[in-house]
Amino acid sequence: DGIVKSMLEHSRAGHNVKVPANINKLADEYMRLAFHGLRAKDTEFNSKLTTNFQEALPEIEVVQQDIGRVLLNLFNNAFYAVNQKRKTAYNGSYSPEVTVSTFVRENMIHIQVKDNGNGIPEAIKEKIMQPFFTTKPTGEGTGLGLSLSYDIIVRGHGGSLTVDSVENEYSVFTVKLPLSSKSS
Repeated sequence: DGIVKSMLEHSRAGHNVKVPANINKLADEYMRLAFHGLRAKDTEFNSKLTTNFQEALPEIEVVQQDIGRVLLNLFNNAFYAVNQKRKTAYNGSYSPEVTVSTFVRENMIHIQVKDNGNGIPEAIKEKIMQPFFTTKPTGEGTGLGLSLSYDIIVRGHGGSLTVDSVENEYSVFTVKLPLSSKSS
């Protein structure tokens, strides 16, 4: 069921109208939505939420529903990563944290989602944006979240989606969206 829904979302991506959006507001809203969604499923889960938003970030034209879907996926993955690390951490000294930052650089709005979870092994970094690739157990992930997110950002909005990660330390996903919508 989850795979079919994700495939349908894949085929529908990019057919909506772009409107001016406040990226800080979207990022904050979807971070909290993802956090409370996981808390509802796992009452033992907790994480520090940190926001580093550039003030007066210019609005940009985006398909808000699509950007929301990307942010929700990135936050869900980050919370999943810190929760997995929390479950295996020794002596309770680990403190889960997910941070979202926004800023303008090189005529692009950057949205960075960082977690201090398990990180991504070097051997699979090249595969994580491929459809149906997942590291989650059967039934927990379809392997379409990052693939769909990549398509929305790159094909739908003329931006980029990249990852920087060190295994057992952190992962940072960076979304870059053009300030002008001419590239879409």
